[in-house]
Amino acid sequence: MRRTTTLRTGLSALLLLGTWATAAALPAAADTPPRSTGAPASSALLSAMQRDLGLTRDEAEARLAAEKTATAVAHKARNAAGSAYGGSWYDAGSGKLAVAVTRAAHADAVRATGATVRLVRFSARQLDAAKKGIDALSAPAGVGSWHVDPKANKVVVDVVAAHRDDNDVRAFLSRAREAGPVTVRETPAAPHTFAAGTVGGDPYYTGNVRCSIGFSVHGGFVTAGHCGSPSAAVYGWDRSYIGNFQGSSFPGNDYAWVHVGSGWWTVPVVLGWGTVPDQLVRGSAEAPVGASVCRSGSTTHWHCGTVLAKNETVNYSQGAVHQMTKTSVCAEPGDSGGSFISGDQAQGVTSGGWGNCGSGGETWHQPVNEILNRYGLRLHTA
Repeated sequence: MRRTTTLRTGLSALLLLGTWATAAALPAAADTPPRSTGAPASSALLSAMQRDLGLTRDEAEARLAAEKTATAVAHKARNAAGSAYGGSWYDAGSGKLAVAVTRAAHADAVRATGATVRLVRFSARQLDAAKKGIDALSAPAGVGSWHVDPKANKVVVDVVAAHRDDNDVRAFLSRAREAGPVTVRETPAAPHTFAAGTVGGDPYYTGNVRCSIGFSVHGGFVTAGHCGSPSAAVYGWDRSYIGNFQGSSFPGNDYAWVHVGSGWWTVPVVLGWGTVPDQLVRGSAEAPVGASVCRSGSTTHWHCGTVLAKNETVNYSQGAVHQMTKTSVCAEPGDSGGSFISGDQAQGVTSGGWGNCGSGGETWHQPVNEILNRYGLRLHTA
């Protein structure tokens, strides 16, 4: 999109120097609860949900309202389940949060919170322990990722279809099953990050890498760790100097933050790219598995999907990255670091995935609250 350096009044003026993705104005806590607003989301987000999730506008608005309620219920439901808690997810069919429990005696207390109940064999603690055991293994390239799936009540290991019968993959799966309940799913391609060389769009640059700005924080913005190392200089869409990476971690994690200066500032929005309205950011309440989520990036702009899994370990060629959230949203090179948002709640920064926005795929994001807590940052909100 075309931009100018002329200062303007109102929100559009603030957007001029905020570059693409999200921005900020007022500091907020790292885990800000949803705030009531008149509209559930911008028309841009609703349009993207209609396109990518096959919903009508009314259905998109109803889903966002139901997901907001489910998010608010999650903490109470987990407390009600106690040690019998087996995980939770948003059930699009019922429009409610579903909670797995290992003992029927806890079911009524969980239902009283507004959630539905499913009886399962393994608790979340048991499943997390199994995943931790798998995390300790060395994974071959043919293994894409693994995560706890509360709905399946197992640890799901994604294996690249073409490598399912490789000896090293078979050996890994055999050892993984020793750690606990495991099921194997085939995926068409191995995960990779979405950084890119210098190409067009509305990016930020570091060296010859183009990535996307994530969410604005007090003093700068958060983004993906694989986009730059600590102290690396960062340049904006117009190649003017923005600031430097203050902290960065990859692999193991995939997060970073950049200090903004030199006349650049931030506002609490996800940029609409001149073709759709901008989306305000009002907090960072984490959406449950099954909830809708949308992504904005400097290559492919707005795309939506659903949260597929949390706390997933992703086996990139550069090394494993932990505690990632998997989504059905597509992405492409240059989208790395960009914002994932559910309604008006910040979710995370784009890390990597497989596929593209022509044929589809899956994308992981690093949860934003983890980044804020790690670096002691405050999210800017509207």
